[in-house]
Amino acid sequence: MAAIHDLSGFGRCSLSVILPVLSAMGVQTVAVPTAVLSTHTGGLGDVVFRDLTDYISPALHHYKKLGIDFDAVYTGFLGSEAQVGHCLEFFAAYPDALKVVDPVMGDNGKPYRTCTAEIQKKMHMLASAADIITPNLTEAAMLTGGGFSFSPLTRSDARSLLSRLSEMGPRAVVVTGAELATGELANLGYDKDTGSFWYVPCDYVPVSYPGCGDIYASVLIGSLLCGASLPIAMSRAAGFVELAVKTTFGYGSDPRYGVMFESVLPSLFQNSVTGNYKTL
Repeated sequence: MAAIHDLSGFGRCSLSVILPVLSAMGVQTVAVPTAVLSTHTGGLGDVVFRDLTDYISPALHHYKKLGIDFDAVYTGFLGSEAQVGHCLEFFAAYPDALKVVDPVMGDNGKPYRTCTAEIQKKMHMLASAADIITPNLTEAAMLTGGGFSFSPLTRSDARSLLSRLSEMGPRAVVVTGAELATGELANLGYDKDTGSFWYVPCDYVPVSYPGCGDIYASVLIGSLLCGASLPIAMSRAAGFVELAVKTTFGYGSDPRYGVMFESVLPSLFQNSVTGNYKTL
């Protein structure tokens, strides 16, 4: 798999978690960094940032020259609008690969500082070319053009949101971190091929850690590449993230440092099937 993401040196997010998680699942992952940062951007001081837009396309040409064939292409944080075009170039170069887009644009109802209006517009193009997208609730609202609301979702609201995202082009949609009107915190999923809607409830922990979305999407993709169905993949991903979050919370680690996923990584070796998904 080609993983087109940034590399943050400290803080457990992006490629620093994607590579070990997918390796533990038996997926050889080739890093295609969009930028290199000394740390993530969530409260760790003045970040050293190096843009790598001019690296992505030459790397692709090298891989094609070597005859490397990717089973999946997975995109995440993009440092400039030009990088969207390079991601689409990867998609076109590997038409049979599973195309996964984590549209990293914002959280908690607002866009990230680095996410310009032009990046938001082009991210819509990238998501439309994907087989699977994994936005959080804020990013889902940005993609559909609807205003963000902190109100809990009814099941009808959730199904409508998933359907509208799928109408953009993806055959599968997973929305993370949704609060349902039932009081449950859940990840939501829709499989266009089967017309099935799913959700996986999660326990609430009163703290926020960077990198959880990257870990979730990595386990989701790794599970799908190993033959799991969408609800099984969603269930495995949620279970691993929940275990990592609870472990970290129990140790009282500084939230800025990310989750202590290293201590629970062996659980991925088991390739266990969990069934805590429900129909939506």
